[in-house]
Amino acid sequence: MYAVIDIESNGAGFRQESIIEIAIYRYDGHEIVDQFISLVNPESDITPFVQKLTKITPKMVKTAPKFHEIARRVIEITEKCTLVGHNIEFDYRMLRQSFKRLGYEFKINTLDTIPLAKKLIPEAESYSLGKLVKSLGIPLVDHHRASGDARATLELFKLLMTKDQNSEIIQQHHEEVNAKTYVNKVRDLTRDLPAERGIIYFQNGEGKIIFFDFVEDLSRFSKMIFNSKSKRWQAVQQDTEQIHYELTGSDILARLMMKTKGLRKREKLPFGMYYQKGRYYAEKISNEKEKKPLLKFKSFTQGLKAVTYLQSQEKFADVNALAAAISMKGRSEMWLIPGRTLGEKAFLIFANGKLTGYGFYDLHTRISSRKKLDAITIEVAGNAADMTNDLQLALLRGEPEIVKLPR
Repeated sequence: MYAVIDIESNGAGFRQESIIEIAIYRYDGHEIVDQFISLVNPESDITPFVQKLTKITPKMVKTAPKFHEIARRVIEITEKCTLVGHNIEFDYRMLRQSFKRLGYEFKINTLDTIPLAKKLIPEAESYSLGKLVKSLGIPLVDHHRASGDARATLELFKLLMTKDQNSEIIQQHHEEVNAKTYVNKVRDLTRDLPAERGIIYFQNGEGKIIFFDFVEDLSRFSKMIFNSKSKRWQAVQQDTEQIHYELTGSDILARLMMKTKGLRKREKLPFGMYYQKGRYYAEKISNEKEKKPLLKFKSFTQGLKAVTYLQSQEKFADVNALAAAISMKGRSEMWLIPGRTLGEKAFLIFANGKLTGYGFYDLHTRISSRKKLDAITIEVAGNAADMTNDLQLALLRGEPEIVKLPR
């Protein structure tokens, strides 16, 4: 039994996309026995490019069901099936991340018509769905719409099965995809990791953590580990059976969570911003210089942006005004900043200029008393003076919403 699928997304960034249309044809090898076609409300914007390509507009999906409303139907129609698609990795990823947002792990065997077509129709000039089916005389109605593309994929799949008379290639492809090889192990472990900063944990088959670190890009870092030829990573490569991660959001939250976990990652800040003769400027920090930078940056470009901003602000023409604005001295207040994920806020607590705690809360939650705040606060252990530069940069950028501490 096969479930031939096509999905259209809203065109958001990688791993941030949402489904705007889905079509699934359940095929028993002879005929279509069930089908499901629906627009889906992505609960977010659709990019102009996608609107032009698919002709699906925000107005069309406004009253469409949200994914959680069709999730059960998707599970029912794909049950005990192999999921078939043209570039199935995209459709499968869209389903997995949509279900993951609901707290459900969606797993199914897959079959991609692209590598099958390359094996069975090696003479084809192109393997894009539109050009391939046209060259084979397969009708394609409503290209770049889920129902049209899924139906054309189904007809292509029928042709491929006919050409593969003994089902040897399809069986071989299934075995290759599901074999317990190192390549497939890496694919399965890393396929859902986001390209965001976070703390990553490599665990063995018993769940024991064998390596963990804070990284800027979870997906890229994990793939680098598994592709490395260095002896340093051999044990991690061999023993890892699962990967867990925690998103850390902004630099400030990342540093705080690292402190909580006992992680240390020395950050290089080789560039500084200075003030001399009535002007701000950025340059590389030299150990020989006696003067200290007002602020430090990862790159010269970051420093230059800060200089450009300050030059445009009359209130900071006097360096003393800047020093006062970003000073941490005597601060007893709470900062509100974006959290680790959408729908979450983070807070930082300061007492007499020192960062003493932080925490997270849902956007719909109201923190009306100090008792409630204390209950969800994570204490910052030790001295957080090494975070002063991060905090001052946040003030310069105007990122935190500064409020009084609740009583």
